[in-house]
Amino acid sequence: MITKSGEKLAEVIKKAIDDHVVTNAEYEEIYSIADEDGILDSHERLLLQEFKDMIADKTIKRVP
Repeated sequence: MITKSGEKLAEVIKKAIDDHVVTNAEYEEIYSIADEDGILDSHERLLLQEFKDMIADKTIKRVP
């Protein structure tokens, strides 16, 4: 089951993927959304791991 925060998280991460960049503010927003309901479900955990992997392999560039 995908939660509302999971859907919102996926949407914000998709924007970062489409832009190929994520600002510090967007990065903080992504983690804030994930923690919004106080529960990090498996879907959110997977999205965050993929997001971190894309930053690590430079698919998404983190900018100020």
